[in-house]
Amino acid sequence: MKQKARNVGFFSRACIGKEVIQVIEEMQKLYREGRKLPVDLVISLPKKNGEILLTTTFGEETTPEKKIVEIWACLMDGEERKIGVYGMGGIGKTTVMKHINNQLLRKGKDKFDDVIWVTVSKASSVFQLQYAVACEINLDLSRSDDETKRASKLYAELIKKGRYVLILDDLWDIYRFEEVGIPEPSAQNGCKLILTTRLLSVCLGMSCKAIQMERLSDKEALDLFMDTVGGDILSIPNLEETVKLVVKECANLPLAIVTIAGSLKGIDDSNVWKTALEDLGASAKGTNEIFEKLKFSYDRLNDKNLQNCLLCCALYPEDYEIELDLLIEYLIAEEIIKGGNRQAELERGKAMLKKLVNACLLEHTTTRYGQECVKMHDLIRDMAIQITSDSPRFLVEAGVGLKFIPEEDNWKEDLEKVSLMRNDILDIPSSFGSPNCPRLSTLLLCANHHLSSVSNNFFLLMKGLNLLDLSKTSIENLPESISGLASLTTLLLRKCKKLKYVPSLAKLTALKKLDFYESGIKEVPQGMEKLVKLRYLDLDKCKLEMIPDGILCQLSSLRSLSLNQECGTKIRGEELIHLRKLEILSGVLYDHNSFNAYVRSLKAGGPTYYILQLGFTDGIMWSAVRKWAKVVYLVNFNIPESVVAAGDCPLLLPKDVEILAIKRCRMNLSSLSKLTSFINATNLKWCYIKYCGEIEYLFSYSSTISHLLQTLEVLDLEAVWDLRGLTRAEKLGLPTVPRPPDIFSSLRKVRIGLCNNIRRLFRNASPLPNLEDLIIFECDQLIEIISTTSDYHEGGGGIPNNDIVVIDVALPKLSNLHLIALPKLKSIPVIADSLQQIIVRECPNLERIPPLDRESYPPSLQCVYIGQDLWESLEWDHPNTKAAIQAMRVQ
Repeated sequence: MKQKARNVGFFSRACIGKEVIQVIEEMQKLYREGRKLPVDLVISLPKKNGEILLTTTFGEETTPEKKIVEIWACLMDGEERKIGVYGMGGIGKTTVMKHINNQLLRKGKDKFDDVIWVTVSKASSVFQLQYAVACEINLDLSRSDDETKRASKLYAELIKKGRYVLILDDLWDIYRFEEVGIPEPSAQNGCKLILTTRLLSVCLGMSCKAIQMERLSDKEALDLFMDTVGGDILSIPNLEETVKLVVKECANLPLAIVTIAGSLKGIDDSNVWKTALEDLGASAKGTNEIFEKLKFSYDRLNDKNLQNCLLCCALYPEDYEIELDLLIEYLIAEEIIKGGNRQAELERGKAMLKKLVNACLLEHTTTRYGQECVKMHDLIRDMAIQITSDSPRFLVEAGVGLKFIPEEDNWKEDLEKVSLMRNDILDIPSSFGSPNCPRLSTLLLCANHHLSSVSNNFFLLMKGLNLLDLSKTSIENLPESISGLASLTTLLLRKCKKLKYVPSLAKLTALKKLDFYESGIKEVPQGMEKLVKLRYLDLDKCKLEMIPDGILCQLSSLRSLSLNQECGTKIRGEELIHLRKLEILSGVLYDHNSFNAYVRSLKAGGPTYYILQLGFTDGIMWSAVRKWAKVVYLVNFNIPESVVAAGDCPLLLPKDVEILAIKRCRMNLSSLSKLTSFINATNLKWCYIKYCGEIEYLFSYSSTISHLLQTLEVLDLEAVWDLRGLTRAEKLGLPTVPRPPDIFSSLRKVRIGLCNNIRRLFRNASPLPNLEDLIIFECDQLIEIISTTSDYHEGGGGIPNNDIVVIDVALPKLSNLHLIALPKLKSIPVIADSLQQIIVRECPNLERIPPLDRESYPPSLQCVYIGQDLWESLEWDHPNTKAAIQAMRVQ
């Protein structure tokens, strides 16, 4: 809707605003109904009609555009039900089909109900093809291993889709529809199939109308090359002829053109271009022309780390979207990225991958969940694997449906990296023996979900192993031979939920990263205190019951420590004090004394990012608690009355805390200011409080604490039942401390709801120059949003309503104003020239709306939602403005 709003005029935006409000209303209604339902529900996922895919653009009358027209004509024709697009690798089949996919979603809605895109890998079986199609239609086939039963379920689900177009990209084999579970496309069901393949025989074998992809013309090839290489290269003296010869060497294949142009981007030295031309000419003499052309781009990287980074991407399955963060973690473990702190390593990894994307050797993608990824074209992956067939030596059988580990004769002595990830391997039996691979540095067995056991001696002869990944397996007992891997630097056991036993780690003194995230371990592995080089330890969401005292404090090299925030594991602040190199920390402190002890130690400096927590969560982390921030999170925690009664500071806040989140706590405090009596939080930006009593005022301001509120950007209060106001002056003597004039000057967003004792929100016409969003709901006693009532009357008696002095206050950046279920609210004394959306519901005593009642309403205004009864009862000084707003008001 945002995209839509950018491309239309003012009144059209108003209509879009109505759509937004209607969706919000529907969501709120469903939410209210949902709260009455049982906790456990079977959810039917919303219907998915396909996804717009990112792709390049073509000019009119180009070779690819002509093919798009030809394929589109077949789709719109009633006779052709199955279409096969074939041609050599790198010729542009997938790119053309992305255009068809997008065109179907934009123009084919009358003819087809759904578009289903499925990427098929070279090693696909019937079982894997069933899985790939099922994933795209949100069908879970994980409980069935029988292909016939899976086919029946898939068939039934596809029938429900109505008239769909099924696109199978990169098919290598002939399949029978009934074996897979795909309904035969027919005039009766209105369905059509399009497949892409390198083999004409696949098109013919599946009874498709065959359409051959053709190479680009010489002009198209030159244009594509110039678009990719950038700059005005042809204008450089003595270079035009060389550039054209380089383009000719690309054989008019789009993939080769884009990849080679990417490797020469930014180069204006004619000698470099001539050398490149010579290298390309030599590569043409190779046995596989396209591979040699792609290898030219690999060679031109001229950076061993970049080349190794690209080769590491080949360890993933074909057509796999590789999550950026996880890939960078691998690159750090492989020491392709090294040096600097953790944040610097992550940034260096992203910069490295961006270079490969810019060189057109990787493609940047985003998953449907917004996760940033990179992806390799299957030909570039094939090229990388061909490079690793010699030196360095790789064994890659990732995502090919293996049920058994490769035979022993595949495990050569010169192997350096092995990837068997994302297969169906069940076990590695003792009969397999111990592969003699002394140079093996990386072994990836992750995402073999059914892998339950590994022979005790399997790792015995892998003395050089640096990286071992057994994540997402069903392994219960780690083999004893792991204890002898003295060179191991990274051990990944994420989501090994059945894991019970880990042998002694005492000899793994080179270990730098140990990841037990969401694993089943219940006790700390023996010998963990010996891991003096350990930098990264993740024990979050595992079943660990306790960490014995004296272990963490010995891990003095730790940079990142994540502990369970939901149950079980608490840490003592006294142990954390010894971890001076920590950059990232998250965990639950033992008690408030332990918390305060650690906070005191931070005066000398502490982690770059932290989540310091008191109390365990209820299984759902609050969105306010962010990983890359400095957070104090109090949840399901009570400050002892004895501490408050003694007059001691109950809790210290770190000076650099950015987010303070409090949920379901009994604070025994009338004001949060008492949390800062020892160390003032000078960088507090966000404050969230939910489901708390006893807090009457958020802050008691004084000359020593007023600067704290000047940094506050987000204030979110919900169900703070005893809240009477945001601030109150500390009465340490007469006269009271005057309120600083810019106390909330940085505030951007305010959300307050279910606070039934608050009468006035902002007092003394506090300037709010940066406020953008103001959302208030279900506050039964709220009379004023902004008042000029003096602080003397804050206690609750106050001035009678008819004596309240109301002035209109300018809020120059306010864009969203939501006021819902405020039965005593009488006025909105606000002037908001940037207002875009206003929602006012269930405010029966409201008489005027000054943000709207002006000679002309704000030019930025897009949406107005005011209940009908209220709309008719409002008093207006400018009735012409009312008539103009009526046109955009949501009924």
